[in-house]
Amino acid sequence: MPVDLNELRSRVERAMLRDRHGLRRRLRAIRDEHDVRLERLVEEIELSVARRERRAAGVPRVTYPPDLPVVQKRDEIAAAIREHQVIVLCGETGSGKTTQLPKICLELGRGVAGMIGHTQPRRIAARTVAARIAEELQTPLGQAVGYKVRFSDKLSDDTYIKLMTDGILLAETQGDRFLEAYDTIIIDEAHERSLNIDFLLGYLKQLLPRRPDLKVIITSATIDPERFSRHFDNAPIVMVSGRTYPVETRYRPIELEDPDEDEPDLQQAILSAVDELWREGPGDMLIFLSGEREIRETAESLRRHHPPETEILPLYARLSFAEQQKVFKPTGRRRIVLATNVAETSLTVPGIRYVIDPGFARISRYAPRTRVQRLPIEPISRASADQRKGRCGRVSEGICIRLYSEEDYNSRPQFTDPEILRTNLAAVILQMKALRLGRVEEFPFIDPPDGRQIRDGYLTLHEIGAIDDRNELTDIGWALAKLPIDPRIGRMILQGAEENVLDDVLILAAALSIQDPRERPMDKADAADQAHARFRDENSDFVAFLNLWNAYNEQTRHLSSNKLRKWCQENFVSSVRMREWHDIHSQLREIAAELELPGSRRQAAGSGQQGKSRQSAASSRQPKSAIRNPQSAMEAQRYDAIHRSLLAGLLSNIGTKTDQFEYTGARHTKFHIFPGSGLFKSRPQWVMAAELVETTKLYARIVARIRPEWAERLGEHLVKRSYSDPHWNRQTAHVTAYEKVTLFGLTLVPRRSVHYGPIDPKQSREIFIRSALVEGDYDTTAPYFRHNQKLVDEINTLEAKRRNRDVLVDEQVRFDFYDARIPAGVHNGPAFEKWRRAAEPSNPRLLFMNRAELMRHAADDTTAELYPDVISVNGVTVPLLYHFEPGHPADGITARIPLAALNQVDAERFEWLVPGLLREKITALIKSLPKTLRVNFVPAPDWAAAAEKAMPYAKGSLYEALATFLSKGHGITVRPRDFDPGSLLDHLHMNFQIVDDAGKELAVSRDLAALRRQFGIAARQTFESSPPMEGQFNKDGLTRWDFGDLPESVEVKRNGMTLRGYPAIEDRGDSVSLRLFDTPQSAAVAMRGGLRRLFILQTRQEIAYIQRMIRGFDQLSLQFATIGTSDELKRQIAIAAADQALYGDKPSAESFAWQVRTREQFAQVAEDAWKRLNPAADQVTQVARDMLAAYHNVALQLQKTFPPLLQPSIEDIRRTLSRLVPRDFLIATPAQWLVHLPRFLKAVEIRLRKLLNAGLKRDQQAMAAIAPYLQRYRERLAAHRKQGIVDPALEHFRWMIEELHVSLFAQELKTSQPVSPKRLDELWMKVEG
Repeated sequence: MPVDLNELRSRVERAMLRDRHGLRRRLRAIRDEHDVRLERLVEEIELSVARRERRAAGVPRVTYPPDLPVVQKRDEIAAAIREHQVIVLCGETGSGKTTQLPKICLELGRGVAGMIGHTQPRRIAARTVAARIAEELQTPLGQAVGYKVRFSDKLSDDTYIKLMTDGILLAETQGDRFLEAYDTIIIDEAHERSLNIDFLLGYLKQLLPRRPDLKVIITSATIDPERFSRHFDNAPIVMVSGRTYPVETRYRPIELEDPDEDEPDLQQAILSAVDELWREGPGDMLIFLSGEREIRETAESLRRHHPPETEILPLYARLSFAEQQKVFKPTGRRRIVLATNVAETSLTVPGIRYVIDPGFARISRYAPRTRVQRLPIEPISRASADQRKGRCGRVSEGICIRLYSEEDYNSRPQFTDPEILRTNLAAVILQMKALRLGRVEEFPFIDPPDGRQIRDGYLTLHEIGAIDDRNELTDIGWALAKLPIDPRIGRMILQGAEENVLDDVLILAAALSIQDPRERPMDKADAADQAHARFRDENSDFVAFLNLWNAYNEQTRHLSSNKLRKWCQENFVSSVRMREWHDIHSQLREIAAELELPGSRRQAAGSGQQGKSRQSAASSRQPKSAIRNPQSAMEAQRYDAIHRSLLAGLLSNIGTKTDQFEYTGARHTKFHIFPGSGLFKSRPQWVMAAELVETTKLYARIVARIRPEWAERLGEHLVKRSYSDPHWNRQTAHVTAYEKVTLFGLTLVPRRSVHYGPIDPKQSREIFIRSALVEGDYDTTAPYFRHNQKLVDEINTLEAKRRNRDVLVDEQVRFDFYDARIPAGVHNGPAFEKWRRAAEPSNPRLLFMNRAELMRHAADDTTAELYPDVISVNGVTVPLLYHFEPGHPADGITARIPLAALNQVDAERFEWLVPGLLREKITALIKSLPKTLRVNFVPAPDWAAAAEKAMPYAKGSLYEALATFLSKGHGITVRPRDFDPGSLLDHLHMNFQIVDDAGKELAVSRDLAALRRQFGIAARQTFESSPPMEGQFNKDGLTRWDFGDLPESVEVKRNGMTLRGYPAIEDRGDSVSLRLFDTPQSAAVAMRGGLRRLFILQTRQEIAYIQRMIRGFDQLSLQFATIGTSDELKRQIAIAAADQALYGDKPSAESFAWQVRTREQFAQVAEDAWKRLNPAADQVTQVARDMLAAYHNVALQLQKTFPPLLQPSIEDIRRTLSRLVPRDFLIATPAQWLVHLPRFLKAVEIRLRKLLNAGLKRDQQAMAAIAPYLQRYRERLAAHRKQGIVDPALEHFRWMIEELHVSLFAQELKTSQPVSPKRLDELWMKVEG
């Protein structure tokens, strides 16, 4: 049968609204009556038309309660709806507009082609209104009348009137952009101006021109209806009066009773108002308060103030459903209801006759700067005050007491700011972008949001990765737009899928979407805290939710419904909210499955299979065991993954601890962890929070420990990276820099070394060329590099010798050389080597420099004679290193001395430096003279030139040679000590580097004497360990000269170095040993003792005879008894006699002994000494007799008791006696000074006599004069012994101190040679070290 297409088009207009668009589009695609698709299309059109006709026939009969004001205006309202697309119905509380308007629309034929959508601001209102209308229409709830709230609905295909929250209608715009499921939409309680309401009003404003068939009814209380009318092009306003009684308003402003108080006593004011209303007669009271804490305080005050039969009931959003229902079920007793501003609108509390309004409320406000949703306590607007007043007067005449003045009321703003002006717009912007509604700035809001709020909404979306830098939706944004939840929570779910912890994150996302199921009744707070402690986790409040979830699900597998509710009561958990939590979780799982998120299919399948069994369903919802041991590896990974997922939506809610209790958050906000948190005591360094809420302080609620590196990875698009100190890293062969990573002003990474090449290739290439190639800080074996570096090193050494950087071209020239050859993009070692290996085969000398390119001039005046690379010192070859860098420790010339040669080199040679620097040093020394001398040698450079020419180079001491030259040249006396070497620049002093056999540096100093003090003995031991020491010159147990001739010195090869050794024999007691010494001085001292021992061994019989025949030995032995034994005395006399026979009292005995080099020479010396042995023994015995007698005399006197005042001097005398007469005095005292010992002891005796004869003051003065010299001697002697140094000058200095002792204490004895402190100072200058 042919089909009339025109007739078919008219049939489409009689189909269901939601089908028409699709049917029209398909019909337009039909070409003619013979199209094969036509038959199927006709069938679908007829099905839709039939459904509409069935719905039209099934409309329930409408009846109206006659006493409602809105019913009395039913005809006027119906006419307005018929004649206008939009009307604004302004009805007072109790007018019946909410329940009767849908019925009026139904009676007008609306709700057939599409449903009558009726929005409510709260879920409880949507449910109760739906139930009330269904009851009035005498139809089961869910049939003709149904409802849909978040994750819960009760609807059918025959539903005409659909109650829902405004958020549900807003969410439906994503799948039904033209809202074709409805032919009428009622926006109830529009005056509340929630965010969803404002968005719906703007959306409908744009939609109405495209849906001329759609009727929109805006209902509002008597609060600025003209604003809604203007928004919809001056839509008509229908006013409906309320059904109320007169309300008296009384103003009772709170006054300060005590002028010193900062705040008025609100509790006392409330109690006074209650007393006042109590006297007015029966009736329930409604008291508005700011929050739960104020409700608890007021409840406690009222319980103490009024009789127990008064029922005091709280009412606030977080209250459990059961406790909320108590408010709506009167018990017959008089009631006082304590409520937050939730009781201002929507909810009608029955039986209220009196209202007390303190005038404050917690109003949510979002701060764009800190990005914190605050809940400050603020004065309410006049409209809110009127709403509170309207809560009474419904059962009889009412009274409203306002605890503020009438002037205060009149000064307040008329309306509360719409939510859109005080909230984050992220969700709105996300949906608008998904719906392609254009820019939010151009959207027709009733009150367009502030630009800062819009920017903050974009920032939130950008933070969670929902939009890109162009504010376009990303893949994450499109996915988030499909989730009917807060974008931040949606972002957590998406990240949970990526982290493979979707099970856990869905549970937590559902938990964050409801009120906390844990209850804390005011009268059982401690018990509730104790019960909740089992769920607490010290690292995360989110884990506490998982613990609660698992504990609840564990019970569902074993308990009946009644027992499960009892378990909830015992653990202070709301069973209603737990069911809501599970319902939301189930819906989220279904949504995740629709989005095909990883892991969601398994969940959805499990849910479907077990949906009929409560126990099975609960089991399927339990993801894993609770996180009880986050220290274990698997649990730690799971913990990290869960919290990374949560962090993806909370990046701006992180903080780091900056004080004991305070945290610094994003954009420099300061917050504290909420006291009820499981982390309140531990307070980890980094935390994230589900929300930041400002009450008395800014608190972080629902907190968890995090790691800053998580935020860096998740906030890659947000973090700011700054780089400092780009530098070349030789080890990695890359340019590196220090990276600082911040997020919202928080430093996540303070300092991290990163590869800088990809970040700034141009600068990195420049640093690479300058540092690696020009400065040579590069590890490579390439021939070009060794060649170029060798040239640069040679020229640098040349400049160091000249002490002038005027030869090597500057770094820029060398940089330009490489820059011209190395291609762009090469900024690290590996890339450079890859390029070089490819380029060099065709041009092998591509990177080779030549000397001419590197030198500014030839520097012909810098010769090897003036600036040698090595010098010879006492036969030791000493390398010289030149360095030119004033202020550097190595500036000048460094002599590289092997440890074994330390004692062999002559310090005086180094005073001359090198010829090229000698004149400069001489000039500086002349300028260092005292002014009285310096003026005679002007100009100093001329005198320096003359001195340089006249003085033999490197002969003796430079200071002595220069002093001699200057003295002769001007006829005045210049002494070496007149020069001030300390005033010279560092480079005019030789620097000494001591190295071991491997060339490793042991020490560096410009003080050679200090180095010898430190390493002298080690140097000698190193020298003696040389291989030649183990052969010809290393013999022990010698008793006669049978070892051949001894050369004065021999060359010793050590590690390629030539040293000089000095053979000598040394005394070993009963024999001698042949050794090789590192200095002639130490060898000479050893030789004297060695010759003496050989002589004694050859004259054993004569020595024994002398010991037996000592005259008066018994007397001597008695006097020596306090010092040592008689055998020791005999031994000392024998040794001293042998020494006297060999050397006499020659001061240069060591030099004499040193001359004995052959067996024949020793035989001659021994024969001559044998002849002098007996006289020498007599002489030594006499000296011992005289000395011991004097010693005995003084010792006896010192045994007396002396006054305390004399004790310091007496102790000094005892020390002098011990110094002069040690245990081995005959051996220890040099021969030339042995004969003077009796005189020195006599001086001690005279000093003691003078001291006892009132000579204390003079004694103290003399003692103070000698003390510094003794101190010097002891310190230097200890240093010399440590170094193994033998210094005759120090020995002479020691005995001249004894002569000074004679001069000061016993001048009448005379001294053997002139002595004074000044002469001692001069002698000290000659002491080594």
